[in-house]
Order: sequence, then structure tokens, then C-alpha cells
Amino acid sequence: RLVDGRIDAAVRGTLGATKTLGYLKSALGVSRLARLALLTTAGGVPFFLVPVGIDEGNSVADRVDLVYRSVNAIRRFGIIEKVAVLSGGRFEDAGRSEIVDQSLADSEVVTGMLCERGIDAKHYGILIEDAIRAANVIVAPDGITGNLIFRTLTFLGGGGGFGAPVLADLVFVDTSRVKVKFSDAIMLASALVWGAER
Repeated sequence: RLVDGRIDAAVRGTLGATKTLGYLKSALGVSRLARLALLTTAGGVPFFLVPVGIDEGNSVADRVDLVYRSVNAIRRFGIIEKVAVLSGGRFEDAGRSEIVDQSLADSEVVTGMLCERGIDAKHYGILIEDAIRAANVIVAPDGITGNLIFRTLTFLGGGGGFGAPVLADLVFVDTSRVKVKFSDAIMLASALVWGAER
């Protein structure tokens, strides 16, 4: 009903992610979906997080594309982005391990490519606590890390999660099955429909 326009929006709710998102991909005729999570810190500070799917953001090009699409989506609401790109260590940690070195280098490239596209982006290393004070879009080093940030914040750290809209022409808000109330995800879906109609 969503894909053929009979309803304006949908929220995943308690349905399993693999089958539901697989069906959505099939219905849209795409091989991959990308999502942008809207979260709040324990102190109530709202921010966007990408990537959040465990199979998202696993290359420099994928992260750049995710951020570019995410920024275009949030600009529709008059929100001016300030993007914080994260990596696997502090800058002075270079040389401690090949994995850290690669993560730092990749995030430098991501940041440079975003700036070249006119996006206000800065690399913060692993310092998410500094990034959240200056930015409203947090870019995790990969989807697994993004998913862990989301889960730690919302299920252990007292933060909140509104949901993760799929970056597509239709409005589909992904949620975690662990949630017990979906009113915030429904409000987000409604806002996205309203924004698309403006």
C-alpha cells in the first residue's frame, strides 16, 4: 500500500527487520536501503546518526553518499547541517594499529569529500563527546559502530530514538523491535510527509 501510494507513510514497529526491509527493497526495485536515525542524548539534545544499518557505510564512497543523501533530506526542514565524522581513534593514536590508521585515514577522506560537496563537515576522531557539542549529524565509522551507538544510547544510556527513516521518495520509518511505544516514530513519519508536501 505504501509503494503504490494508497497510504502516506509506514512505521516498521515490531516486524522483523530482515524480512520487512527485504520486502521494501524488492518493492522499490533496489538492492540496498539507507537509513538516517533521529536520536536525542540523555540531556535531550537531538541529532542525526548515519550509518545505522549493520550493512551500511562500509566504504568511503558509501559513507559519503549516505551523508550527502541525509543532508539533502534534513535541509528540506530548514535544518542547516553541521557534520561530525568519527573514526576509530584520536589523531595522536595514529601508528597504534593498522585498523586505527585505516579508520583515521578513511574518515579524513570522507570529511574532505563532504567539504568538496559544500557540506560543513569536520573529522573528530573517536571523540563523539566533542562532536555532539558542535554537530547535529554524526557519521559513525561504519554501520556496525553506528548501530552500537544507537543501541547504547537508547537502550542503556537514557537517550531517545525517534526512528530511522529510509532515504527514499516514500516515507518509511524503521524502528527497533525493542521499543514498546511507537508514537515518536509515527510523529516523525507524519513530519516527513508534511515536509514532502511543502
